[in-house]
Amino acid sequence: VLENRDLQDAIKPQEVEFHSLNFNNTLHWQPGRAAEAKATVYFVQYKVYGQSTWQNKEKCWGTQNHFCDLTDETSDIQEPYYGRVRAVSAGIFSDWSLSCRFTPWRETTIGPPTVNVVHSNKSIMLKLQAPRSPYRRRRGSTIPMTSYYDLLYQVFIINNLLDEQHRVLVYEGKGKVIKIEDLRRGVSYCVVAKTYVPMLDRSSAYSSRQCTML
Repeated sequence: VLENRDLQDAIKPQEVEFHSLNFNNTLHWQPGRAAEAKATVYFVQYKVYGQSTWQNKEKCWGTQNHFCDLTDETSDIQEPYYGRVRAVSAGIFSDWSLSCRFTPWRETTIGPPTVNVVHSNKSIMLKLQAPRSPYRRRRGSTIPMTSYYDLLYQVFIINNLLDEQHRVLVYEGKGKVIKIEDLRRGVSYCVVAKTYVPMLDRSSAYSSRQCTML
């Protein structure tokens, strides 16, 4: 019995937590210290905070992965959720490992906008597109993150003559088409952008660089 108890503790999943980007909500965990990769499988359940019964996640019932996509199960973004995981190895079941409470609207990471550059003689035109959630409208199109948050775009320009790390904020607002003017011809410029959520005081990572020579 003691050996079984030791094995139960040794295979118990560690660090169970939700990772979330634009409401793509995935439960992650680390294997226990003695969990052999091939011999250990995992079982995942989830529930809304306050509910008494746990729901099985069928696609992650006996999985060898160390993650489980719960995007569809956590689609009510204002609700707080829990996930939990247990491991089985050599017929021995570990105890459940519980995540912290997870509320998608409050905790998801919002991605940067997509940036497209169109340039003319002394200006750069940018077209910005909000990141999109995994959820769909009735007609099938994915719902942009602007439907869930009051988002601002922050646009930065990098003059490659000066310093590649020196980003100058040239625009902040909700516009989807931005014109940056009075630039020098023959100079290479790069543009990056962020989304900013004033209500949560949170910024995305930078978008990938879009560079152009005027």
